[in-house]
Amino acid sequence: STGINMKKAFTMIELVFVIVVIGILAAVMIPRTDSNRLQEAAIQLVSHIRYTQHLAMVDDKFDANDDEWYKSRWQIRFTPGTIASHGEVAYAIFSDFVGTHSGHPEEQELAIDPQSGQLITGGVTNGVTYDDDNVFHAANLGLNYGVETISLSSSCKVGTSLRIAFDYLGRPMKGNLSGYDNSYDDVDNLIQTRCEIVLSGNNDSATIAIEAETGYAHIL
Repeated sequence: STGINMKKAFTMIELVFVIVVIGILAAVMIPRTDSNRLQEAAIQLVSHIRYTQHLAMVDDKFDANDDEWYKSRWQIRFTPGTIASHGEVAYAIFSDFVGTHSGHPEEQELAIDPQSGQLITGGVTNGVTYDDDNVFHAANLGLNYGVETISLSSSCKVGTSLRIAFDYLGRPMKGNLSGYDNSYDDVDNLIQTRCEIVLSGNNDSATIAIEAETGYAHIL
């Protein structure tokens, strides 16, 4: 009888120990959830920055009959929040080839995500919104990853513009292409030093770097 009671007592101690260990692990892991979400957002964004560069290199927009052909280069445009993105941080990948190069992505100008087949925008303009069924919803970094702000370093920023474009060699360019004047001859529009993109949320941040000349994107 004593042996049986000792065995039961030992089993209860083991159970309590397991519960305590699970509680400690939960306490350690839960605070890291938001941090992991920011890292997930950064990983996705790096992939799409590289995809933008790929499109620019395989789809050169040179047109001898269009003096403003360079405004059609592939670019990724960020927004701190629009009506179409529910006021959240989002981005879109597009080539501004329709009409007069407005600088705003039209539906037919948006890149298509090769995996999902959806338009890559999180609601950057009112033409295509986050609520549309055919958009890549994860491009809305605020709603999907808790990103509260996005900022670009001065090395890759022109005024308040939050855009990165690439030329046919894959070199990164800064600013709004629709405002360029003969930019294809102006090396000043090329990013000369490392560009850093910072995603922030819940008192944490993740930083993405785009290297000058090569356009190589990676997480710092």
